[in-house]
Amino acid sequence: MSYFKILGLTQEPFSTSPDPVFFYEARAHKTALTNLIIELRLRRGLNVILGDVGTGKTTLSRKLIQALSVREGFLFHIILDPTFDPAPTLAEGSTLASCPYAKVGAGEFLFLSSMVRTFGIEVGPNATVLDLKEALKAFLFKTGVEERKTLVLIIDEAQKLTEPALEVLRILLNYETNEYKLLQLVLLGQLELYSRIITIPNLTDRISFKYTLNPLDEDETREMIDFRLRQAGYQARSGLFTAGAVKEIHHHTKGYPRQVALLCHQALKQAIMKTRSVVDDKMVKDVIHEEVRNGWSVQTPPKAASTQMK
Repeated sequence: MSYFKILGLTQEPFSTSPDPVFFYEARAHKTALTNLIIELRLRRGLNVILGDVGTGKTTLSRKLIQALSVREGFLFHIILDPTFDPAPTLAEGSTLASCPYAKVGAGEFLFLSSMVRTFGIEVGPNATVLDLKEALKAFLFKTGVEERKTLVLIIDEAQKLTEPALEVLRILLNYETNEYKLLQLVLLGQLELYSRIITIPNLTDRISFKYTLNPLDEDETREMIDFRLRQAGYQARSGLFTAGAVKEIHHHTKGYPRQVALLCHQALKQAIMKTRSVVDDKMVKDVIHEEVRNGWSVQTPPKAASTQMK
């Protein structure tokens, strides 16, 4: 029998997979989600969400898609890892090595090619950078003007975008009617994305909505734990985690949702092995001590409250 069934749950409550069903919307997440929905419905173009590892950016993107998928007229595409390093593909005999952009513009060529594939646009095998740009332009006008669809591109791990890739996105954001942008872009990245974008004024001034996700406070940490337990089928009035346990969890994880979920999962396993019906602060401390003793304690980064784009 699975551990969660022993505890009166119907499914695992603290998975770290980006399941929108288990996404606890803290105040910051609600603010970001509400603003993103407004910006996308108005088709204003570029939106940027910053946050440290484990603050819920990826799950927020899934929640965004879920919220808008019930509305007519939206087309969604997502790039999970925008890493396009031209170096490995420039080996002698490779396709790219023989094209005119092997030495100059390889990064731009690769990113444009990935965009074309993402949108399902057909181009010839010998398409140049100009051909790819024209194909994307035609696709955007056909989708946004003729078909009157709102095309949304979400890029996760956006801090990995290269300068050529950011330039491509800037150019695509230039395609618009008198009333709206043809491409709606949501960039979700770690805090270093801020320093990348802020040095490109003609991209920065195109940002319609910008926001930084910070870790949860102690009350939100407790609410997240309770929310996930209820979503997993827990119905008892008494909680599985004591107030002292929640306090210890928040102190150790600094409120980073992914770390909270990981620690709660480990604590629940300890409760099962020790035939306990609740997790208290001592049990949480024991789990943390064991991680530290084995050299697996995760050091959470400092809170990122000061990094906001003006």
